[in-house]
Amino acid sequence: MSGTLGDPGRPTIASIPGAAAQLEPEGATMMWLWAAPGLVAGFLLLMVMVRRLVLGRRWDGPNPFAEDVRRPPLALVTDQEARRRVLQQAFSDAHVPDQLDAVVIGSGTGGLAVAAILAKAGKRVLVLEQHTTAGGCCHTFGLDGLEFDTGIHHVGQLKKSSFCRFFLDQISEGQLNWAYLGSPFDIVVLEGPNGRREFPMYAGEKAYVQGLKEKFPHEGAAIDKYMKMVKEVAKGTLHIVLLKLLPVPVVRLLDKWGLLAFFSPFLRAVTQSLADVLNQLPASPDLKAVLSYIYPTYGVIPKNASFSLHALLINHFLEGAFYPRGGSSEIAFHIIPVIQRAGGAVLTRATVNSVLLDSAGRACGVRVKKDQRLVNIFSPTVISNAGILNTYERLLPEKVRCLPGIQTHLEMVQHSVSTLCVFICLRGSKKNLGLEANNCYVYFDTDIDQAMERYLSLSRDQAVAHIPYFFITSPSAKDPTWKDRFPDQSTLMMMLPARYEWFEEWQEEPPRKRGSDYEALKDSFIDASMSVLMKLHPQLEGKVHNVSVGSPLSHQVFLAGSHGENYLNRNLNRLQPHVMATMRAQSPIPNLYLTGQDVFTCGLFGALHGALLCSSTILQRNVHLDLLRLQSRVSAVLPKKIN
Repeated sequence: MSGTLGDPGRPTIASIPGAAAQLEPEGATMMWLWAAPGLVAGFLLLMVMVRRLVLGRRWDGPNPFAEDVRRPPLALVTDQEARRRVLQQAFSDAHVPDQLDAVVIGSGTGGLAVAAILAKAGKRVLVLEQHTTAGGCCHTFGLDGLEFDTGIHHVGQLKKSSFCRFFLDQISEGQLNWAYLGSPFDIVVLEGPNGRREFPMYAGEKAYVQGLKEKFPHEGAAIDKYMKMVKEVAKGTLHIVLLKLLPVPVVRLLDKWGLLAFFSPFLRAVTQSLADVLNQLPASPDLKAVLSYIYPTYGVIPKNASFSLHALLINHFLEGAFYPRGGSSEIAFHIIPVIQRAGGAVLTRATVNSVLLDSAGRACGVRVKKDQRLVNIFSPTVISNAGILNTYERLLPEKVRCLPGIQTHLEMVQHSVSTLCVFICLRGSKKNLGLEANNCYVYFDTDIDQAMERYLSLSRDQAVAHIPYFFITSPSAKDPTWKDRFPDQSTLMMMLPARYEWFEEWQEEPPRKRGSDYEALKDSFIDASMSVLMKLHPQLEGKVHNVSVGSPLSHQVFLAGSHGENYLNRNLNRLQPHVMATMRAQSPIPNLYLTGQDVFTCGLFGALHGALLCSSTILQRNVHLDLLRLQSRVSAVLPKKIN
């Protein structure tokens, strides 16, 4: 593969300044002398494009961030009827606003965020959600009288002075309240023949590094080298935005000349695998496993994962983690009113059957399946937060799917491994049960790649005995409001990898009517999960009063993951610069736009940045820059020290 560590024709992670072995001065000079004309010309071209597209261009669209709209947070709304009126307003013809400016397919974070940004710019937007509850991976559901989240387990970079926090505050009018999870925020557990070893991940860069060195006292040099690489690479997050703004032919040219990798440590490392980078370190297998621990969050094993993506995530949590007070449904609950106040609506039970195209092949609305009827909703702009595969393969007419632009996009994406979720209801409070707010990653083999590949190659009956990892988290322990809403009760969730193909034969069967064989398969995973949980937390013995499982088919039904996945595969091929540049908000179909994780990268803030890129394209202005300018103005009148 082009750009791997073994390819001498391209810069590698080893040449990142201040991270790995640097270029010798003579070598750097010879490189510049050899390539000076092309490098200088390319650099000048790059700077012109950056200035025009990112900094200097004046676009004419309305500014959605012209003023600070934050207001003091109101009390948590716990009345279930009041919450249902916001989160579960069912679709009907009467609820569709007149004179729509845009319709959004899917009410996940990317869909709600782009709708809120457009609403703040004066646009009337309709968001359509196929599930009974709005929010996508931010929605919560009830089980045995308790509440579980579905995708927000912790979020980093949410101190009050951060860009991400400011952005969320602007699209929720400051109504989201975040609880700091303390330190450590994650615990890594290695289970093996020599017993159990625990590795806490502490908040704050100094504490994070010191915690690793205490566990690996003879490998300080490897830890320091790794952290330098993480910090250097993570500086280049906005280079993804640059790839989305520069014309694709320009990106291809700059990539061919080597300029993207030469000037950007992030883009230099984006095609280097996490495993190859770690293999360059003087690190033991245990240390490599611990440094790789967070890979389930982005769903790609170390040998196929981009080091740049990994570095972004490690850096994202270096200062600690946060959780929304009141649960993850608070995110949708406070964004939806912003959309409504501009004349828009967010409607559930609204399955979009197809995107409507006019005689010129431009998107002009959507067709919604309502009971036995098909309802056409017309809009000059259609935005999909349903994901690239769902949008192109299921919502576009077959003749359009064959267009070269659509096929090019489809060839660049792949399904990822799905997950199986075990939801556990417990008797007892957080204190009585000894539950902590941190997340726990349990591994049974330090060779993560080999363990995962073996597991996924097995039949479903064999796989249960070889589960390579568990992610364990307690929503109730993270939320300070839980004890008042659900006194003397708690929840745990366990996640483990699973292949969609293990469950595929029941995909046509309705939920809760898939038969005894399906239930037996789920029960086998429950038994394996509970066995691990009770070894880790023997104090929970006898405290469990209900257990339920969400299989990949559950994700397919409730989150519209076509193969039960949470997001598309973000392996090394998916993160090639020209691929990232190609996957942008403007689809090959005029008036049809994409938002959310597929436009940027995975996670809550990947979806939010995807919404910023989408709204920038639609409004024809740099919305990122609008937000940064507003934050700068607000910060200028605040005290110097901000929490």
